[in-house]
Parts: sequence; C-alpha cells; structure tokens
Amino acid sequence: MSEENTEKTKPEESKTLTKTPKKAPAKKSTKKVDTQDDFLTNFNWHQYKEGIDELDEKQIKEFEKLVEKNFVDTSDDNIILGEVIHMTEKDVIIDINAKSEGVISKNEFRYNPDLKLGDKVEVIVDTREDKSGQLVLSHRKARVIKAWDRVNAAHDSGEVVQGFVKCRTKGGMIVDVFGIEAFLPGSQIDVKPIRDYDQYTNKNMDFKVVKINHEFKNVVVSHKALIEADIEEQKKGIIGQLEKGQVLEGTVKNMTSYGVFIDLGGVDGLIHITDLSWSRINHPSEILELDQSIKVVILDFDDDKSKIQLGLKQLTDHPWDKLGDDVKEGSKIKGKVVVIADYGAFVEVDEGIEGLVHVSEMSWSTHLRSAQDFVSVGDKIEAVVLTLDRESRKMSLGIKQLTQDPWTDITKKFPIGSKHTGSVRNFTNFGVFIELEEGIDGLIYISDLSWTKKIKHPSEFLALNDKIEVVILDLDVEGRKLSLGHKQTKPNPWDVYEKDFAVDTIHNSEVSEVIEKGAIINFNEDISAFCPTRHLDKEDGSKLSKGDKVDFKVIEFSKEFKRVVVSHLLTHKDSAPEEPDDAKVDDIDSEEE
Repeated sequence: MSEENTEKTKPEESKTLTKTPKKAPAKKSTKKVDTQDDFLTNFNWHQYKEGIDELDEKQIKEFEKLVEKNFVDTSDDNIILGEVIHMTEKDVIIDINAKSEGVISKNEFRYNPDLKLGDKVEVIVDTREDKSGQLVLSHRKARVIKAWDRVNAAHDSGEVVQGFVKCRTKGGMIVDVFGIEAFLPGSQIDVKPIRDYDQYTNKNMDFKVVKINHEFKNVVVSHKALIEADIEEQKKGIIGQLEKGQVLEGTVKNMTSYGVFIDLGGVDGLIHITDLSWSRINHPSEILELDQSIKVVILDFDDDKSKIQLGLKQLTDHPWDKLGDDVKEGSKIKGKVVVIADYGAFVEVDEGIEGLVHVSEMSWSTHLRSAQDFVSVGDKIEAVVLTLDRESRKMSLGIKQLTQDPWTDITKKFPIGSKHTGSVRNFTNFGVFIELEEGIDGLIYISDLSWTKKIKHPSEFLALNDKIEVVILDLDVEGRKLSLGHKQTKPNPWDVYEKDFAVDTIHNSEVSEVIEKGAIINFNEDISAFCPTRHLDKEDGSKLSKGDKVDFKVIEFSKEFKRVVVSHLLTHKDSAPEEPDDAKVDDIDSEEE
C-alpha cells in the first residue's frame, strides 16, 4: 500500500473518531448502537497500527520467492555462487545477480589456472562500491570461510584433496588448500629424498590431510602418503619373491659413509661399503652416483624381509681367483699403500688384493718405530712376498728384504775390541741402547759408562740422540746382540790413582759436604773421599766444617769398589779413638747416596 492511500485513510478515521463521542437522540439510540458494533467489528486495526493494509500471506510468500531468485544480499558476509562472464589480463568478472557485476583479481585464481568462462565460483562481497562505483568481490575470503569445514571433512574421511604449491619454506613447502596455507614437510613430498624443491613450486598436486591443529590453525598435508599406499602393494609383491642370490635392478636412493640404500621398486636394501667393491674405498660416491640404476645381488635378509642386505662386488669374480701363478713367496711385487696402522701398512698389489707390511719388516733396525715413519698413504712401493695363502686370501710383504741384512758381515764390520761412534736410541734401568748403523744396535750396561762416576740411571750421563764413542766388548751373531762399553774407550784412571792415593799419603783439599756420619772431600772430578766423623777433629778439638781446607791422610783405598777413606785427625795425632759401630767405613756408600 502506498503512502498516498495511507494519508487518505487517516482523515476518514479522524472524522469517525470525532463523531463517535457525540450522543444520539434518545429516540434513535438502538440504531446507533448497532452502527457502532458494526464499525468496531469491521474496523481495519492493522492499517491503524502499521499504517498499511494487511497483506495476504500467499502474496508475501510469492514475493519472498521472487526476491530470493532475483536479488542477492550484499550487506552480510554471505557466500555467493557466481558465474564467470568475462576475463581480462588482470581481473575476472563475476555475475552474482546483483545490480552490477563484481570484479576479482586474477591472482586469487592462481591455484586454478584452468578457470574459464561459465565456471561457477564461490565469492563474498568485499566492497559494495569502490572509487569507481564497482562491486568488488573476493574468492579467496569465500574459500577461507568454507575451507576449515572442507579441511576437517577431508581429514576425517581421508579424502584426497588438491592443493597449489605456493613456495618453499624452512623444512618444506607452503600449499594452498581450499584457500588455507597448509604445511607440506620435505619428508612428506615423496618416498625418496628430495634434492630440488623448486621443481614442485607453482604446481597443483594431490594431498592427504594428515594433521590439524585447531588451536593454532595449522594444517599439515602429505603427498608421500598417497604414494606409499601404491608402493605398499608393490612392496608385498616384491618381498614375496625375494631369494638369496637373486639379481635385481635398483636405483641409488641415498648414500652414507657406511653404505648405499637401493630402491628395488618400493623395497629398500642396503649395500654395505665393504660389499661395493673388491678394492678398498673411503666413500660410496667414489664409484656410484645418486639416481644411478645398477644391478645388485641379494646376500641376506631377516625373517620378515624388512632388512635386505645387497651386494655389488659379488657380481664379479673375486680378484684372488685371478691372481697369477707368477706371484709366489720370494717374488718381488709393486703396489700402492692404501691404509696405515700402528702395526704396519696395507699395500694393494692388484684390484681387491692387499698385502700387509708389518712395521718389523720395514727396516732391519731392531728399534721399532711407527709405520708412518717409513711410508705414507698413496706411496707406490716395491716389496717382497714373505707369505702367501691363496685359500685364506692373505699375503704378508716385506720391504727390508730388498736390502742386504746388515748382520750378514757383522764380524768384519764390528770386530771385538774395535771402536765406533753411535747414537743414543733408548734407555733402560740397566743401560742404554746405541745404534751403530741402520739395523745394528748394541747395549752399554750402566757399569760400563764411567770408570769413576756412580750412575743411578743412564739418563744422568747421556741424552737421546747423543753421539757417543764405544768399544765392541762382545758379539753374538746368532742372537743378534752386541755388548758395548764407553768407559773402555779411555784408560782406567784408578790404575793411576792407586799409586797417587796410596794409603798414608797426605793430600790437601776442601770439605765439600758434611753429612750425618762424616764428610765428603772431592780431591778432583774423579776421586771423592769419605772422612768419618771421629776423623774430623781439629787440633783445638773442634770439628771441620764445610769449606775448610786442610790436610787429609788416606787410610783406605779400594780400586775394586772405587772407595777412598781419609782422616784429618791422623795428620796431627798418631792414633784415633775406637770407631763406634754406627760409623763403620762400610757405611760410606750409604752416606754418599
């Protein structure tokens, strides 16, 4: 009902209302009462309250249907199904049955490069009027509103969804799924390790929703899960046919320091580094490449065939089976040093054939050193075959055998009594080892180092690598032993001192040190004498002190034990008092020590 009709109704109502309070003549009272009842019964109360005539319910429903069919409400965040009617280089024009078409940036359809005219798309009104009066729509926002319902449904049902790989991120990729940015871990892209992530960007792929964190609005998807389902079927078929000794073709999937993982078509097997080549290698990359197709042989597997051991070198004959008959004990061969240990060096004489040169076989010297002192890895050397066991596939080699054994003519080079110069190589508690030349060592006992000095350890007298003159005292050719002496290179001074320091001879010297039971008097660098306490008395009765220089009388001389005992008391008295038991001359050595 129009406003005009409403205005016309109101004056009539006012006239009626004005006339009602007036009282009718008594003679006409019955008729007027009837008229009032009729008026109240037929009065349009809806028009009076609402200002319009009441509409028929049928008309209202027909009108609602018409509005629903031909009018879209753009005031709320309602998702609207629109139709693509035009596409430009940057925009997509959508018809949503509004007063005007809407515009959406083409970037919102990057996930759907196959978009074409006539396609139905879900949109939401972003701006009812922009600066140019244009209706602006958003497909992305509409997708996000419905996305979580779709994602949850896909996760619960295990449905395969399509997503658009947008870009790479730390640890994986970002995927657009229904307008939500989901995370695709690198480990979930494929069953094999991914080395080039960029090959997957800006592509549509199928995924499975594997995890949803509602609190943080995080979604994790997997492409690998779809592949594994197919592979699992293939895997069952392959495992059921596996046999030891079977030759299969596979692809190098991954390399480690200890071996190579081979993809056998859904089943992985391991080739240990020792089963890659008969020759010694440091890393699998020396002979294989990633994604390389190779033939392998099954060596072993566990009961459920989940761990499969493969071999590559087993496809060729063992090198020892091809070793020629010309290689035998005593023959000379050439090879390359491949490994060095403390006890020796391994030499590869042919591909897959190695021999050990023990450190004792590297030099004739009895003074053993580390193998690194003789050879280095990569050195090409010549050696002699010492032992050869073809059955056990073992070979021992020697280097020193290439030169003559120095002990062969030892008696001519080092006869007994001859003098030589050697180098100090090693100390023991009982002596010192002297190297006369490479391979010939001799021992000087501690007692043969000096005629006069009392040496507790050889290091007091010599240092390592010192040059020293020696005399050959004894020679054992069979036992390869040489006895040497150093003091024998000089005359024995005690032969001279026996006369110079005879008993009762008097010598003037200084008290070097006062000890508990006497004093030490150094006559020269070779002769040190002992003076007991009772023999330290001066003429005035006092005792000698350190630094006093007086006369001393020799009362005992022993060439055998290199011992001299003196007295100052007897230089001014004819006799000395009885010596107490605790100050015997036998204690001289202990006092000196």
